[in-house]
Amino acid sequence: MAEVLKHHKARKRFGQNFLNDDYWIQKIADAVDPQQGQKIIEIGPGQAALTRQLIAGASHIFCVEIDRDLAAWLRTQFSSGALTIIEADALKFDWRTFSEGEKLRVVGNLPYNISSPLLFKLAEISDRVVDQHFMLQKEVVDRMTAAPGSKTYGRLSVMLQHKYRMAKLFDVPPEAFTPAPKVVSSVVRMIPLENPAEVDEKAFHDVVAASFAMRRKTLRNNLSKWISDDMIREAGIQPEQRAETIPVENFIRLARLVSENNVSITIPGTVVD
Repeated sequence: MAEVLKHHKARKRFGQNFLNDDYWIQKIADAVDPQQGQKIIEIGPGQAALTRQLIAGASHIFCVEIDRDLAAWLRTQFSSGALTIIEADALKFDWRTFSEGEKLRVVGNLPYNISSPLLFKLAEISDRVVDQHFMLQKEVVDRMTAAPGSKTYGRLSVMLQHKYRMAKLFDVPPEAFTPAPKVVSSVVRMIPLENPAEVDEKAFHDVVAASFAMRRKTLRNNLSKWISDDMIREAGIQPEQRAETIPVENFIRLARLVSENNVSITIPGTVVD
């Protein structure tokens, strides 16, 4: 590992921070618990700290690596029988057709700068996933796992909790990485719900995004352009409530009503997760 650190400088444009502390590497590997025969794909293996542990348990894994230099180095470290390397941007990768028909386990130390869009993209294949274990910025994991009424509950919480049961496992300190990030990281486990509530995905996305468009505003203020107070009440919500107080199931009910009534929502401005 030291040799690789010496010759490969972490690239900011890829959001690279390499995990290099044996204690934390093993702790994450133990949480994943890779086994023979499982189809595991790692996002951003970097300098292979966790990759080695995953291969030790599963014998063979896949990985998606955007950095061509690291991908070339990985090929010098592992045989194709142990590691199949896919040189690609995880945000542009065709997750739906990868090993189509097979169940996947997804693992990764996700770059902070693409974490939310990548989580949303992976949610599109949640029906094919056994579980996901990710290391992310602590602030992001806190939002992912937040309960209604908390300060961190927002769009990311609702959109992911509609598809997954999630648990924050533990925090990882900055000094476990090279270079050390300025934030604490956390490891989260995401297990897709067996029977997620059926809802039109676009309607659900639009309702949630519009509801959180201005966090300090009530649902009436945020949604009045498209949705009447009566429809909001029919979903079991009081128009005077703020979005951060509303459980996922109520957003689902409201999205169903929006879909049934052919309501078209145009989301104003930028939505903050």
